[in-house]
Amino acid sequence: MPVLFLNVEDGRLESQLPGHLQRVRIGDLHPGLEPSSKYFLGLVSQSYPLTKLGNGRVSMKAILEKPESEPVSSEVGAINIFAFGKLAEECAKRVHIGDSLAITGFKIVRSPSGNKDGRYYCQLELDDESASSVYICKSEDALAEQAESTGPKQKYIYTPLDQLKKNTVVNVFGVVTFFKPPLCSKGTDYYSLITITDQSSVKLTCMLFSGNPDFLPKVFKNGDIVRFHRLRIKEYKNEKQGSTSAGFSSLVFDGTPGAPVIPRTSSKTFCFSEEDHRTVEVLRSWACSQVSSSRSSVILSAVQPATFLDLTCQLVGKAEVDSCSFLLKVWDGTKFQYPQKVCVVNGAVEGDPRVIHQLRNLTVDILVFDNHAQEAKSLAVGSYLSIYNLHAKCHTSCDDDAKIPCIEFQLHGGTGFGRGIAVLPQNSYCVQELQRRLGAVDPQDYQDLEGISSLEFNDTLNEPSDRESLSTSTNQDFFPTRPIERCQQSSATVLTAHQHVRTTELHIIKKSTAPQKYRIRAKLTYFEPQVLSKSVKLHCPKCNSLLEIPDEEDLNFVLQDCAAMAQNQSLPNTALYNSFLWTRENQEEKIAVHFFKKENWSTPQETMIMIEGGSLQEMYKLSGQFHSVIPVRSEKEHLFLTNLSVPYLFQGKHCYYGCKQCSRPKSLEGLFVLMKSDSYEPDAVAAVLGIVPLQYVVIMKFTFSDGTGSLDAYLWNCSEQFFQIQASEILVNDAMQEKLHDVMNILCPSRAKLDDHPWLECCIRSYNNKDETKPGVLYQIFDTVFAE
Repeated sequence: MPVLFLNVEDGRLESQLPGHLQRVRIGDLHPGLEPSSKYFLGLVSQSYPLTKLGNGRVSMKAILEKPESEPVSSEVGAINIFAFGKLAEECAKRVHIGDSLAITGFKIVRSPSGNKDGRYYCQLELDDESASSVYICKSEDALAEQAESTGPKQKYIYTPLDQLKKNTVVNVFGVVTFFKPPLCSKGTDYYSLITITDQSSVKLTCMLFSGNPDFLPKVFKNGDIVRFHRLRIKEYKNEKQGSTSAGFSSLVFDGTPGAPVIPRTSSKTFCFSEEDHRTVEVLRSWACSQVSSSRSSVILSAVQPATFLDLTCQLVGKAEVDSCSFLLKVWDGTKFQYPQKVCVVNGAVEGDPRVIHQLRNLTVDILVFDNHAQEAKSLAVGSYLSIYNLHAKCHTSCDDDAKIPCIEFQLHGGTGFGRGIAVLPQNSYCVQELQRRLGAVDPQDYQDLEGISSLEFNDTLNEPSDRESLSTSTNQDFFPTRPIERCQQSSATVLTAHQHVRTTELHIIKKSTAPQKYRIRAKLTYFEPQVLSKSVKLHCPKCNSLLEIPDEEDLNFVLQDCAAMAQNQSLPNTALYNSFLWTRENQEEKIAVHFFKKENWSTPQETMIMIEGGSLQEMYKLSGQFHSVIPVRSEKEHLFLTNLSVPYLFQGKHCYYGCKQCSRPKSLEGLFVLMKSDSYEPDAVAAVLGIVPLQYVVIMKFTFSDGTGSLDAYLWNCSEQFFQIQASEILVNDAMQEKLHDVMNILCPSRAKLDDHPWLECCIRSYNNKDETKPGVLYQIFDTVFAE
């Protein structure tokens, strides 16, 4: 049987395994290791549902963390494992978060996502056909979770937020001051960002991940009280941050004083003591007077123009406006005091027409855009919603002399400032309060014409009689037709030139000869590469060659090969530089550091140095301390540039490469020129060293469709203009990586139907492929920019 259960009462898990097996730890795993007599032990921190592969077999993914008993010494403490076939089906039934797993008969392969997900660079693959086995034992955390509802209640210790220490796993209580509803991450996980505080006034940001969004904390508003068990504390950008660990669990309580203390959780078993009950009440009272929110949750009658707010409401009707915007008709039992201007062009509003008509003076219309439009489409009429960071925007077309402004409610695209929509459960306290308010309203009290806007008055004149049969499929216009005004362009892209050119359909373009230029209006159905960081390449402007970004492991090998300097030898000083030997941390190997002689360099941040024998990580570390670092090799007491397979220059996080084919490396003596001119720019360094620098470019292939046909077009030499992002920044700047991901998620939302994709206007040009082995016509995007 490839999946076996072990009993924790029979002793440590390792003692129950076959005696010939030896344990291998995560840092010792590499593709060349022979694993036949090895086993790997870890805690399950994430597990994912079965996935059907293209060959018909099934796969299951899980993430194993190293046991907490191991010292936190290595940078990477988690690894991806994949099971296939019948073994995957067994694991999907029996493996749960918090279990301890010992796996044998695995294969070690390089992980394609190792550089992106922060986990180990290798992954383990299991298959019952290869005699793989999985031994399962409940970990101490998982057993504690199971025991929370049985037997004697376990005493939990909760750590105040001002006493947290990094690399620990703790239990905490806190008050939510900021949150984002569960969102799909760049990979297969979902994540939720939650910031909490307590009486210590220290704030802790928690980035929580799960393969199932239902397992993430069910926070509905700022002020909610949370209890996290087994929260891992780590350090991110010099600040403490919480994250999920094996066995993580959460309870969420409404933060309103006097509300029932009813936990919201997906856990089947949990312990909640009288002491926990008192802690929630104390935090509620403290938060009322001490915790302030950046935005307020208000009722419609209290909404003021030009504000951002959170709104709890019921959905009465909905309608599609266009491919990237949706309309929601909602009410909360109070009367909005300002006129509105919103339209649905010749579109039916989904919902009960009689209810929509009866509540017409109590509902407001909300336009939701982009990623929220896809979510709004799936909302059920009658459901209760919390809409976060809603904008009560003053309408731009209002008469300047008008005393009462027109308001348009907008939920802008993106997830900034916690923007989003959450469906509330019927049994939640805020829904029960809303239902009481709605039940106390008599719509007939609001049928008078006083205070009704002119737009509503036009609807009243066309009021249907009781004898008319109103169907949800009718095209009754509830709002006058006008061009919709919104904060973004109707097209997700705009042209920087050639606006006078008429649009050409794709099927006509594909039948035309090259070269020609066109203007198209189409939807993006697919793009490559799907892993966006792989879109960054190195391009030589001289020979037009295109290269992949070198793998860090390959760079390390080259740097090690170039470390030809003998240890402990004396290094001569020259007129250009002074040389020193630095001892590595292992106290055995040394690195040669050559300091350029420059009198006016007073700080390391102004200094250029050369390194001989350093690893890639040491290059990165030194480039963060000095202005510039040049890797070199020694030969017969002279220094030369290293192989151009590695960067010729490191500056901060940036690496600069040279073209092997076009470069003609010169002597390092040329750097004397830079010492005199005080110019240390990468291009200047390349020029004096005879190097043709490679340029970072973003290259992507877009597949367009306009209903008449499909066409592949490349985006590359104007990609920085298109995204408004420097290609080199994508590799080193988290914010730019996030921006690129957000842009592509808008242009080609992965979970949406093609009808829901936004329209793109683009300029493309056709040209003949110069590669004689692959003749044909290619297409390239130009003079086009993403509409931010």
